[in-house]
Amino acid sequence: MFGLGLPEIAVIVVVSLLIFGPKKIPEIGAALGKTVRGFKEEMEEGGRKDEE
Repeated sequence: MFGLGLPEIAVIVVVSLLIFGPKKIPEIGAALGKTVRGFKEEMEEGGRKDEE
């Protein structure tokens, strides 16, 4: 996974908690999830158009 080990991921989580706070993290995760979902849908739709 991008060459990141458990210690690096733990540091990223701690820093993000310090910067954004525990209440803001779920909101950021939800927004990121919606963005990724939209990107995947557009990629699949583009693939379908190429096949036609």
